[in-house]
Parts: sequence; structure tokens; C-alpha cells
Amino acid sequence: MKQFLLTALLSLFSTVFIQSADQPNILWISAEDISPHLGCYGDPHAITPHLDQLASEGTRYTHAFTTAGVCAPCRSTIITGMYQNSIGTHHMRCNSKLPDWLKPFPMYLRDAGYYCTNNSKTDYQFSKPGKQEIWDECNSKAHWKNRKENQPFFAVYNFTGCHESGIESKSKYKSVSSVLTPDQRQDPTAFTNLPPYYPDTPVVREDWKRNYENITAMDLWAGNLIKELKAAGEYENTIIIYWSDHGIGLPRAKRWLYDSGTRVPLIVRFPEAYRSNGQGEPGSVSDELINSTDFGPSVLNLAGVEVPDYMHGRAFLGKNLTEPRKYVYGSRDRMDERYDIIRAVRDKKYRYIRNFEPLKPYYQYMNTPEKGATMREIRKAETEGTLTDAQKLFSADRKPVEELYDLEADPHEVHNLANDPAHETKLKELRRELADWQFRIGDIGLLPESEIERREKNSSSTYAILREKGDGAELIGKLVDIATKASQGPAALPDLENALAESDPAIRYWGATGIGNFSDDVTDSESISPKLHTLLTDRTAAVRIAAGRALCRMGDTEKALPSLAEELSGELQWARLEAAIALDYLGEVAKPALPQLKTALKNQPNKYIVRVANKAVNDLEGTQNKVP
Repeated sequence: MKQFLLTALLSLFSTVFIQSADQPNILWISAEDISPHLGCYGDPHAITPHLDQLASEGTRYTHAFTTAGVCAPCRSTIITGMYQNSIGTHHMRCNSKLPDWLKPFPMYLRDAGYYCTNNSKTDYQFSKPGKQEIWDECNSKAHWKNRKENQPFFAVYNFTGCHESGIESKSKYKSVSSVLTPDQRQDPTAFTNLPPYYPDTPVVREDWKRNYENITAMDLWAGNLIKELKAAGEYENTIIIYWSDHGIGLPRAKRWLYDSGTRVPLIVRFPEAYRSNGQGEPGSVSDELINSTDFGPSVLNLAGVEVPDYMHGRAFLGKNLTEPRKYVYGSRDRMDERYDIIRAVRDKKYRYIRNFEPLKPYYQYMNTPEKGATMREIRKAETEGTLTDAQKLFSADRKPVEELYDLEADPHEVHNLANDPAHETKLKELRRELADWQFRIGDIGLLPESEIERREKNSSSTYAILREKGDGAELIGKLVDIATKASQGPAALPDLENALAESDPAIRYWGATGIGNFSDDVTDSESISPKLHTLLTDRTAAVRIAAGRALCRMGDTEKALPSLAEELSGELQWARLEAAIALDYLGEVAKPALPQLKTALKNQPNKYIVRVANKAVNDLEGTQNKVP
């Protein structure tokens, strides 16, 4: 009899969960590729009644930012609570090796008894742990209703219709916006808020219209999720958090670190029973600085789960909060097939940007954005010479090393104050803060990707590759310093030359890269050239490529160009991409490498290498550039 009762009790507890009063349900409503173009944010053109209502019942955050201007790096940050460029998830479509101790935050919630569902995007840029370890359910049918009775849930829903493809693709736009009524449609001629860096043409205004209509469709979808909660009697038991993964899916926004790419809507609605510290008062507005690293820690804190010390994010919701942020940070790395290392730090008023590769244009030729109608209009205006002053800034063939913007006076970030003596103090403050942040987190993004690929083979995790030696902190400090000097100017050439003899290949890489950047200013080629020639046979592909690029830019191509061409067939896929990019930027100088570039197009599993090699071949042969 006792055994029977014990079995019955075990069976009961396996099907019924006794929900603690301090374990609220938590619902995430997330959207892709939208800026705060919502009515509750004061946007005069937005039609978003459901999210406006949610904001009227909760708190609207005005200074929420993502850590990158593109989805996958941001999502890896959100799920881990760590900056993507600290754990190796910073490049688009990479596959980082996470350390064993790093658990995506829903795993902690599951350990605490939560039923965790994701419907259904992941895009985390690591394969282990897998989605079946992170989530109870992760698919297009995942739903909090599938939990055990009274079990608290954490449920994520993601709307894909606002993705840039919903603007670029006419068929997808029609499908997404098919739910709209005639009075929810927009008149493209009526918009008063088109950014000054876009050509004001009917084509661009059509893209702007599609963005707004897709957002209205998203609002209807979000409203249905809220209705489900109410119908199930869970609305007053559930904290709702609405956010976007980054800014609008148009040029100079998506993939970039300006407000247009990283400032996002964030709305939190607390049922009255779960409000604390004055949080969640209906209709309240907060200007607290929030970074997307903070989303996961905040959910853990709301659920009463201790936030792991290793997380970079902080809890901004719940009890026992730490000090609010003074700064938020962001990074840009490989966007599809093109590298462009950029870092940013922002306080409530100013944004500072450091371009580590200033010789590269803002609008590098990339397959995906080139398909978009707005990008084609920008290219058309470039060809016709009809760009305005604001548009010319981002069509320039190179970038300034530093950018500083006053967001209150210049919300579109078109007036660079980096050389303004009146802002020198703020420039130095944010420049120092950015370098300190890179050092604190161990900025793996300063390693060339092929070097990450090489080191990963012998490392326990991507995170460890800068930290596994006893002198890890010293190496990180050197790396931040030399990468900064590689974009500083001719005055840094002595330090860059000295870096060519450093023991760590990442330092040698930046020394050669910096010399290549300032090749026109090299006056002591008799000293530097032999050292670069020696590096053509370096044991590390990234160093060989950087040395070859530098020599070619100095006009010394006899051995350097064949060396670069040889790298197109090397063992490491990301070294092959780095070599293809170097040859592409050399232009006519690279013409003798045409046969190798054409060979690189054949039987090539990495589509990004194909794209770059294809463009280089088309340019060198004078043919029309076609997006493959």
C-alpha cells in the first residue's frame, strides 16, 4: 500500500507543477529588423495600436540598443548574456565553440522549473549546446500551453515578416502585408521622416512604405499573442517583454552601429503583482541605457534565478539591481562576404565609433544589400553624381578613423565631431572607454577569422584562444593597442614595423595590415620591405596575406602577388576569403591573378568566397557586375 501511494504521488508531481508565487510567466515578443517606428515612440506615421496599448500599460524604454546591427551576432549575445566578440560569434554565419561552462540562459530557467519554448528562430552561431538542450520546445509549433499544469513558462515568439527580405522581396512583402485593411496602408508620398542619407525618390519611399506596413502586420501578430494570454487567464500572471533584434533592414542601418542600426524598441509590461522598485508603472518611460546583453540576465532575475558572474549583461528588471549602465557598446565584423572591423561606444548623448579598417568604403559591395531597391537607388545616384552632402558621406571610398556624434543635436549622425576641438574631452573619454571595454571582454574580433579558425583546432573553445596562456591579458592588451595603431596614421609606422617581429601571429598581422594601410607614407622601404618579404612565408596564413597586400600596395608585386593568389587554394576557408578580398581591392594590380580567381569560383563550398572572386573577375574583365 505504501509503495502504491508513493508511486501515485510521484506520478502526480510528474504531471502537475506547483507554481511559486514569485515565479512569473515571462513572454518575449520579438521582431526582426525594425527601429522604434511605433506610435508609442511618437512616430507620426506608425499604425501600431496593440503595442501602443502595451506601452500604455507598462514601461517604454527610449535608450535600448543591440550589440550589433545584424541578427545572428545579436542573437548569440542575447542567448548567452555575453558580447559576441568575446565568445567568437561575431562574424555572420560562423560556428563558434563555446566553453563548457557557458550555458545559454534558458537552461538555467529550465533547471529552476520553467517550461521554455522558442517559436522558433535560433541563429545563435554555435552548434553546442543544441536547441534541444536549451529549450523544451523549439519549432514553429512551440507554445507555452504545452507545459505541465501550473508550471511557469518562458516563451519566445519571433516575427520574421519585418526582415529586410520583407522589404526587398515584392512577393514576401505582399504576403506579410496581406492581413492589412485599406485604412492600414501607407501613402509613400506622405512620409516626413525619410533619413537625409537616402535619395528621396519614389523607389526609396516605396521601401520606406513597406517597412511601415510590415510593422503594422507585426503589431497585429503581437496583438494575437496577447489575446491568447488573456483568453487563457494568464495575462495578469505574465510579464511581457517586446523588443527588436536590431534596426531597420535598409542600407546604413542594418549591419551598422549607428542608432539607425542598433537603437530598438523595448516595452515591458508588468502585472501589478510583480512590480517592484517602481518598475512597470502604466504609461511610464525610462531613459535608462539598455544593451541587448541585459535581456537574458533580466529574465533570470525576474524568475529568481541567480545571474552567473561570467555574463557581461546586467539585470535591469526585478529586485536587487546593480548600478545602471553609463555606456553601451557595439561591434561590426564580417557582414556576409566582407570584413569591416568597427567598434562603438555610446552614452545617453554621444556615440563614438572607431573604424579599424578605414581604407574600406562604407558601402562595400555585398551580395544581399545590393539586391535591395534602396541600395540600387544609392548606386544610381553615385553614377549620376546627384548625391546630396549627407549622402556623399556614406558613398565615400574610405571612412574616417574616428567618428563622434551628438545624438541630441544630430539624430541622423551626419555631422562628425571627431575633429572639433570643442568636443575633444568627450572624444578622449569615449576613445579610452572603448579600448578599456575591448580589453575587459577580450575582443576576439581583432583576430583575423582565419587565425580564429587555425587556433580553434587546438583550443577547448573560441573564448579560450586569447586566454589559455598565462600571458593572456598581456596579449589582449597588445592586440587592442596594435590594432588601434594600424588605423592611426603614419606616426604609428615605427610601432607597426616593430610588430612584424612579434612572437604572436595576430600582432604580426596587425603590423603588416597597418603598414599596408599607410603604404603611401612608407619612406623607409629598404627597412620594411625585407621584413614583409620574410612574412610571405610565415607559418600563419593571415600574416602571409597581410604582408602580400602591404607589398602590393607599396608597388612590390613580383613575389607578393603570386603569394596572395596561392592563398586562394589554401587549407583554411576563411584565409581563402581574406585572400580573395585582398585581391579584389588591389584592382588592376591583381590582373595576373585572374586564372586563380576563376579557379576559386569552381567547386567552392564557401559561397562568400565565390561572391568576392566573382566580383573581382567581373571588374578585372570589365564585365557587368552580377549578383551570383
